[in-house]
Amino acid sequence: MKQSEIKELSVAELQEKLSESKKSYSDLKLAHAISPLENPIQLRGIRRTVARIATELTKRELQ
Repeated sequence: MKQSEIKELSVAELQEKLSESKKSYSDLKLAHAISPLENPIQLRGIRRTVARIATELTKRELQ
């Protein structure tokens, strides 16, 4: 997800996306530990998406 897409979401939607992204990251990480992923760069992309969403949530809490 891009930062512009994240800014348009509501707080509830952000929390939902955050939990979905964390779950998919843990699933991919486990799958990668068992057998190498075809595209391991996916892990980095999802991890960065989680960070972007968490940053936006924190930013909104501070405002």
